[in-house]
Amino acid sequence: MNAEIIAVGSELLLGQIVNTNARFLSRQLAELGINVFYHTVVGDNSERLKSVLKIAEERSNLIILTGGLGPTKDDLTKETIARHLGKELVMDEHALESIKLYFKRTKREMTENNKKQALVLEDAQVLPNEHGMAPGMITDSGKHVYMLLPGPPKEMEPMFLKHAFPALQSKLETDDVITSRVLRFFGIGEAMLETEIEDIIDAQSNPTIAPLASDGEVTLRLTAKHNQAATAIMLIDEAEAQIMERVGKFFYGYDDTSLMYELTKLIKEKKMTISAAESLTGGMFEQELTSIPGAGGLLKGGVVCYTNEVKAEVLKVSQETIEKDGVVSARCAEELAENVAALTNADIGISFTGVAGPEELEGKPVGTVYIGIWIKGRPVHAEKLHLGGSRTANRVRTVKYGCHFLIKALKEDQSA
Repeated sequence: MNAEIIAVGSELLLGQIVNTNARFLSRQLAELGINVFYHTVVGDNSERLKSVLKIAEERSNLIILTGGLGPTKDDLTKETIARHLGKELVMDEHALESIKLYFKRTKREMTENNKKQALVLEDAQVLPNEHGMAPGMITDSGKHVYMLLPGPPKEMEPMFLKHAFPALQSKLETDDVITSRVLRFFGIGEAMLETEIEDIIDAQSNPTIAPLASDGEVTLRLTAKHNQAATAIMLIDEAEAQIMERVGKFFYGYDDTSLMYELTKLIKEKKMTISAAESLTGGMFEQELTSIPGAGGLLKGGVVCYTNEVKAEVLKVSQETIEKDGVVSARCAEELAENVAALTNADIGISFTGVAGPEELEGKPVGTVYIGIWIKGRPVHAEKLHLGGSRTANRVRTVKYGCHFLIKALKEDQSA
């Protein structure tokens, strides 16, 4: 089965929102072994949507449309599909009742146009919307399968996972089990990682190995297909073992994990606490840390020490260090890390100081970063980075490197 994803909405073409739905759906379809060869975006215009549909039908047999199922006049996806397929739109009473209950529960008046959201294609399989109003639907013309999903990701994603995914599974004419595993790497670029395992990638057809880079990280998605689940997993295990022999030292986790999640898990296991002193990152490390559920018991506190005054008066960086080494220095990072831990009585102190950009500081080029790390019972040290991205990219990557260096240090402590 070859799929095409059509996102409907002028707001996507205007750049007002990002099309995250296509990325989500492509990943989910890959799990099913369904090829996605085209992503299309079209505005809220019936004629242009019909043109896009005709093109899609020539090259794909599964056509997934997101957006345009709402109550307003410019929400015209299902009306256009109905005319295109010669089908009627009928009222889905269950969806209508759900919409009425929503307005009753929120004590808001329900306008007449909201009933439009409960209209579905005749004979379609209705996909309940448990996080919004407009249901999704699947209809089969014989040559093509059409799936209509709501545009808001908070509605579309759970609908797809709970209802559409199993519906597609039942339509696939195969007994094969498709199994995927994502390997996550940090500290190695996409080009270098691919070079290290190029022969493994070239030799593989089952499982397939797909690399992807994002914000300084690299992931490898391993996907195997077999009529026995245990065999599919074994094929992935064998490929993973080969990969780990080459680049295992850069591996940090599986699937949807993150560096920060792996760090918090490790700190919890060790029953430790942490504090941060942040200059160029401006609180990003602590913000990301506190976004992890259960991280509240780990973070003792922190200081955003953007100015030299705060570095000196609050975190007690010595005047000698500021004058002799500068605030963009290993010594300053070390003092910040050790002193923020002392200030908050934490087991771990981490600090970030450097030049995010766009201009150099203290004669040091943009991308010069020092990360200080102090762990109770061990000498303080600093790691130096030479980053080359934009201001925002430098800050994001600095936080990730902070997690990376701390994970490495804590694991070394564990193995000692």
